[in-house]
Amino acid sequence: MAIIDTTEQTVPADNGEVSLLIARQVEPGYEEAFENWAHGILETAATFPDHLGYGLFRPATEGGPWFLVHRFRHHEAFQRWQDSPERAAFFANCEGHHHSEIARRELHGMETWFAKPGTTRPAPPRWKMAISSGLAIFPISLAGNALLGPFLVDLHVVLRTVAFTVVFSTLMTYVAMPAVSKLLRPWLTKG
Repeated sequence: MAIIDTTEQTVPADNGEVSLLIARQVEPGYEEAFENWAHGILETAATFPDHLGYGLFRPATEGGPWFLVHRFRHHEAFQRWQDSPERAAFFANCEGHHHSEIARRELHGMETWFAKPGTTRPAPPRWKMAISSGLAIFPISLAGNALLGPFLVDLHVVLRTVAFTVVFSTLMTYVAMPAVSKLLRPWLTKG
């Protein structure tokens, strides 16, 4: 799948963020009209407060589903968009691009780390997410304390905590959780 459009704001995981993944089937010959409609609705949603970004993904294979992704800072922002007259206006004017929603998935907090790209499969049970998170946190904590601890020991406890928080959350978000969730995906997605 090719990314068509996306914004660059990010927030740490598990802070109430809501990601909405929508799969839409577009009738052959209406792809360009649908793409224009999709860009319009995504760009309109992006003007709402606490909207964090969006993406539009073309089908991986001819005739496959298109995916639209919205990210919101919290559930209230997500609901504000869902209930908005601006969103309703886009769905009231769907003529000319012949598409239908075939799947919808709301991901909250840590679930976004465990979602398999391109699917709408539910997140694993929370106990599996907790074990996976622990496996990611342990090496970061161990290495962080061993490598950074000696350099930060003289800092005030608040400054030391800030330094650890920045390093740990960055490594968790961009290194550890993607690696752990990919490595454990067969176990995480097993019934």
